Amino acid sequence: MNKSYIDGAWVEGSSAVADLNPSDTSDCIGDFASSNKAQTNDAINAAQKISGSWRESGIHQRAEMLDRIGSEILSRKEELGTLLSREEGKVLAEGIGEVERAGHIFKFFAGEAVRIAGVSMDSVRPGVDVEVVREPIGVVGIITPWNFPIAIPAWKIAPALAFGNTVVFKPATLVPASAQSLTQIIAESGLPAGVFNLVMGSGQEVGETIVNSPLVNAISFTGSVATGREILVKTAERQARVQLEMGGKNPLIVLDDADLETAVECAINGAFYSTGQRCTASSRLIVGADIHDRFVERLIERMESLIVDHALKPGTQMGPVVDDRQFEEDLNYIEVGCSEGAEMATGGARLERDTDGYYLAPTLFIETNNAMRINQEEMFGPIASVIRAHDYEEALTVANDTDFGLSAGICTTSLKHASHFKRNSSAGMVMVNLPTAGVDYHVPFGGRRNSSFGPREQGQAAEQFYTATKTTYVNP
Repeated sequence: MNKSYIDGAWVEGSSAVADLNPSDTSDCIGDFASSNKAQTNDAINAAQKISGSWRESGIHQRAEMLDRIGSEILSRKEELGTLLSREEGKVLAEGIGEVERAGHIFKFFAGEAVRIAGVSMDSVRPGVDVEVVREPIGVVGIITPWNFPIAIPAWKIAPALAFGNTVVFKPATLVPASAQSLTQIIAESGLPAGVFNLVMGSGQEVGETIVNSPLVNAISFTGSVATGREILVKTAERQARVQLEMGGKNPLIVLDDADLETAVECAINGAFYSTGQRCTASSRLIVGADIHDRFVERLIERMESLIVDHALKPGTQMGPVVDDRQFEEDLNYIEVGCSEGAEMATGGARLERDTDGYYLAPTLFIETNNAMRINQEEMFGPIASVIRAHDYEEALTVANDTDFGLSAGICTTSLKHASHFKRNSSAGMVMVNLPTAGVDYHVPFGGRRNSSFGPREQGQAAEQFYTATKTTYVNP
């Protein structure tokens, strides 16, 4: 089909973009619609037109539709997970796991749709009643990245619909097949035409049109810091509601008393699973001086044993980088690390496999300091750095010395240090003896400083962004 979905109909784009498999660039998944500004405005107008009647729809109706979507996603998780892994490059188990998570997200928000609460209370003025309720905000523009092409759209779309909003969804241009498959399921759920719209295309054509439209009441965006800041500036004049999830430079502290195998597995998972292409990836490994050499030695052994190959090949543990541009960016950061004086302990090279893909050996820098660019800028690839720390206090200081604040972890057997770190980490999410990547769908997700802006995503916290508070006074 390979089209956008606007006002209940599948629409041809003004042009088409080829969708290539990063594990095998000779495998073209398809040519997908790339819409223009006029078509994007059609989608926005459709969402605005139906907004009033959709907000008046019953909560039971919304809950049933969301539950139906979630069930269909779960019933097709192998099919959709295979497509996701073929398109984005994460290994099949991760692809299926992501789809399963998306299904559970829709089911969670099916429940939230019937739990929208209000408060009734007495006024300070005798005889006057007060009601506080939450209402939909209207048309929501949703702009998502390529690294989680089904889960991130799900955790934005599901609460938007659950709380009575209409949606205009723009996915990343690198993952149109996943977006379209999700849209097909949503379209077949019984939603009225115009409530949900998919508009595929570039940021310049589609993204900017959504961001600049006075009919769009809110923008939920996940992507780069630079683009997030542009959205914030462009929407400020019309005071649109904005939710931004942008990036991370996440630390994993390994104290001298840590269990070595636990710490190494946390680093392997956090830094290199999903090819390191996660905003929660632990790219800074801050390691105690006494355990440093043993940790580095064992980590290198594990890294060099990782099976890097085609995402759909049985046994593969790390797939390719998503495309040629990201691959070149990763290679550039490897050059930067070397030029800054860091020692490349392993990796750093392109790998040849049976198929022509963007395979990069997992890369580790040692003898680094936190001032280096490789320890301050988000690299978004299978690259990590080790920073030596002499004690817990120094490790904590280094961990917090960043412009980001999404996720942070610590590996330790000390309850004292774990408790202190939970209180004093400047990140929005803290992990103890767990990878910095890997979060639950029923609790808030988000960070601080350059990582996030606006209300939190996921769980009950989503209500804060997708609804507005109204206070009513009644004199009977």
